[in-house]
Amino acid sequence: MISSKKKLFYTKPSITRLEHKYVLDAIKTGWGDKCYNYINLFEKKFCKYIGSQYAISTSSCTGALNMGLDALGIDRGDEVILADTNWIATVSPIIKLGATPVFVDILKDSWCLNPEEVEKSINKKTKAIIATHLYGNLCEMDKLLAIGKKYSIPIIEDAAEAIGSKYGDIKAGTLGLFGVFSFHGSKTITTGEGGMFVTNNKNLYNKVLTLSNHGRSKIEKKQFWSSKVGYKYRMSNIQAALGCAQIERINSLIKRKRLIFSIYKKHLYKKELTSLNIEKKNTQNGFWMPTIVFSKKSNISKKKVLYSLKKKGIDARVFFWPLSKMPMFKKKIKNKNSYDIYKRAINLPSYHDMSNQDQMAIIRTVKKIIKQKVNLK
Repeated sequence: MISSKKKLFYTKPSITRLEHKYVLDAIKTGWGDKCYNYINLFEKKFCKYIGSQYAISTSSCTGALNMGLDALGIDRGDEVILADTNWIATVSPIIKLGATPVFVDILKDSWCLNPEEVEKSINKKTKAIIATHLYGNLCEMDKLLAIGKKYSIPIIEDAAEAIGSKYGDIKAGTLGLFGVFSFHGSKTITTGEGGMFVTNNKNLYNKVLTLSNHGRSKIEKKQFWSSKVGYKYRMSNIQAALGCAQIERINSLIKRKRLIFSIYKKHLYKKELTSLNIEKKNTQNGFWMPTIVFSKKSNISKKKVLYSLKKKGIDARVFFWPLSKMPMFKKKIKNKNSYDIYKRAINLPSYHDMSNQDQMAIIRTVKKIIKQKVNLK
């Protein structure tokens, strides 16, 4: 039984002596001509792990996406297609650049962008398609890339939640024109706050690199000279030091995420009553956020589940709302799956240091609610 004084958070980072060592070194020595040492090292290490040629560390994943879209020339009058089920951070850069987001429905099994709906939404104004790998689940990138090629529209990967997810040996975030990652404190690896822009396109990389430093080109010889108005989305050297330690531990961190998910699936998956994150053939899911979806047949209230967990000191999350449902978007789009699944789904705790005892307490609470609602054989 969980102590009344103890709270189980839905997520928190795993910090070890290695992180302490690198961060302390950055605090002590990372100044003057060494102020970029850990930043450069983190980008190099991340490129090696993820399999991209270029990487730019940023203050957030949102900033990485903002600069990537800006470098593509996204502007007023343009349209960008994305899944209706998304975190607000995916759509905010589109709005800030003056473009129009086009929300399309998700697939029932992966909760990711529906390729058929994407193609139906393409017109002359469409300038980009953002594929969000939701909760670690993978988009159908083969179909999306074929659509992008057919209409000469770039496919962008929002891999904020998908580190550890891959197609065969190819990591999520490296298939599109560019990919973006998040290192928020809730993510599998963290820099506290932070993100990464990755690409294999040298020209795009140079554009984003210039934008990331107030529009100052790396080949400009004049000090403090900007060729354009850019951004200040740089990651600090101290954050990057934390990132270096985390990326060195990435395989064990992902392994732990996958183990936690496997335990949830073993005890909570009930065909016709509950489903969880999907892992299709020849793919690997990083399972950033284990998510359970209760079937309509179960008649289970997600509010009751969240309330019951909260009473026991267990912190869980609601499934992402449809973006088009939010008040800032006047046009309400009834995307069937996006407007249905969020009502029946929650995210379960999955942090690295969660004990088996704690996880089983979560499972018992959820199973008890299921049994109360449904006569399980």
